[in-house]
Amino acid sequence: MEASSAFGLAIRKLRIAKGLTQEELGFESELTRAYISSIELDQKLPSITTIAKLAKAFNLSLSELMQYVDKEIKR
Repeated sequence: MEASSAFGLAIRKLRIAKGLTQEELGFESELTRAYISSIELDQKLPSITTIAKLAKAFNLSLSELMQYVDKEIKR
């Protein structure tokens, strides 16, 4: 799996595991629901700043978030 697809899938799985809607994750990460959707659908490639916001919203470090992405790449 490509890294961008894996990133979107990891974000979706983490969001669902935390019981968050796209709107709630958007609020927590200071992003819009539409942008969260675009990331999950592999339509947008987020910047490192955006990735950091998402990690913070999940209470993860950047490296912890990327471990989830790495697991998806290896599937």
